[in-house]
Amino acid sequence: MPDAADALLTACAGGDPASFTPVYDALGPVAYGTSLGVLRDPDHAAEVTQEVMVEVWQTAARFDARRGSARTWVSTLARRRAVDRVRSEQARRERDQRDTDLRTGEPVRDVVAEDVERRLEGSAVRRCIDGLTPTQREAVVVAYYGGLTYREVAEQLGAALPTVKSRIRDGLNRLRDCLGVRRG
Repeated sequence: MPDAADALLTACAGGDPASFTPVYDALGPVAYGTSLGVLRDPDHAAEVTQEVMVEVWQTAARFDARRGSARTWVSTLARRRAVDRVRSEQARRERDQRDTDLRTGEPVRDVVAEDVERRLEGSAVRRCIDGLTPTQREAVVVAYYGGLTYREVAEQLGAALPTVKSRIRDGLNRLRDCLGVRRG
């Protein structure tokens, strides 16, 4: 059994402007609710609703109640248009960011390359840390990954302060050499 909105939409398919007002009243909230659910912004949702309802008016003759209800049809149109708006806004933001980067002289970032580089650097650091003597490794790891001072490292390891300083200094020198960092 056809819904009242289905009958209203079918009636306005002939192009009579007066027949569209009840269609708008019945289906506008469906378009707005769907749009708002996707966009989360009332102003953008209102704009999309307006675009969808214009499309409904222009394409009402394509509506086929045997394939689905008017509410479902309008909801589908609204969802598609709202998703297009999200994609368009994202593309605009990315373009604006690229333009800003170019104007400010900042290089365009390659997120994938940066991620791969970070992982390779992490692997190199782990490999070099594994190359330290056990006492150097322990002192460096406790100091830097634990965020401890020389004195705190000495207390934690039960070693003399000058010994801990030597282990950390020697360990850092070996790490620098292993990683190929030049002395500045």
